Amino acid sequence: MRRKEDPISKRILKFLEPAREPLETKEIEELLKDISRTKVLYRLNLLRGDGLVKGKPVGSGKGTWIWWVPEAFG
Repeated sequence: MRRKEDPISKRILKFLEPAREPLETKEIEELLKDISRTKVLYRLNLLRGDGLVKGKPVGSGKGTWIWWVPEAFG
């Protein structure tokens, strides 16, 4: 199955595409209340591997990442 067709991935992209700034993993988790952190992180990393989203670690905190769609911020 293509990642864009996966229901969880679709929901993640639905929130990231219109975002005016990158979203932290925690913010995405809060938007997807019914999905576990593990599943959210797994999908984000698959989407990143496919080039559909970009992500980078920020701060000194363990596991703090920001995520965005490549077209949003160049």
